[in-house]
Amino acid sequence: MSRSGTLYIDTNSPIHKIDGSIKFILLLIWTASVFLFNDFRVFLGFFLFGFFLLKIAKIPFKSIKPLFLFIIMFTIMNSLFLIVITPEYGSTLTGTTTPLITIKGITLSLETVWFAITLSMKYLAIFPIMMLFIFTTHPSKFASSLNKIGVSYKVAYAINIALRYIPDVKEEFTNIMHAQEARGVPFRKGDASLIKRLKNYNTILLPLVLSSLNRVEVISNAMDLRGFGSNKKRTWYSGQKYKKADAFVFLSMILLISISIYAKLNIFKGFWYPFN
Repeated sequence: MSRSGTLYIDTNSPIHKIDGSIKFILLLIWTASVFLFNDFRVFLGFFLFGFFLLKIAKIPFKSIKPLFLFIIMFTIMNSLFLIVITPEYGSTLTGTTTPLITIKGITLSLETVWFAITLSMKYLAIFPIMMLFIFTTHPSKFASSLNKIGVSYKVAYAINIALRYIPDVKEEFTNIMHAQEARGVPFRKGDASLIKRLKNYNTILLPLVLSSLNRVEVISNAMDLRGFGSNKKRTWYSGQKYKKADAFVFLSMILLISISIYAKLNIFKGFWYPFN
């Protein structure tokens, strides 16, 4: 986390110099391109190329490690939920059934397990580009660039505050967890089972929500006292003009979505199952 209280890390890389609005559009197009497919190979390609871009941006892995572990846990829980609710969905997609286990007349197929793995890889394919956007985009510059492309400055400023608020939420989460640990609630490996530790995180949720609501009220009152929103337009201290690099990235995004649509229609048409 930077000294400015945000997740922005200034490494003076080529990606840092790209306008915030361009990187935001890249995030949207990247996500749209990923969701066009249902193919593990495509998701793996997006995932690896995304981490290559993170390497170019010189973002250290230790900075994104907590968020990476969180998305891993999320995908695991989502996959388990999918398998429990629809244990035969994969067979519906492939038209084949390879039984793995049968419990009370319900059969879990290999096809469903592969579908769960594919779905998890889809979420992981979006993760690197999201981290790239968060860690290489200064909130103030991003807000001004959004306003420059026609987004209301009120909306742009709200996004600015949201990005700045992420580290505060993370710090508040840690403080609440330490307070709960002081009361004997286990959160660490070895102190309790995985299911017990996951249940204990519910003791953090309510205090975190109440603390967040209190912060929202304080910020909104402060902005009202300063007359925020009284004028139709505003100027930006961190505004900047588009450069040749921005135009190059924008054209690359158009090429990306075009190739993605062509590949979806002609190459990777449906769900890829490698065990047929």
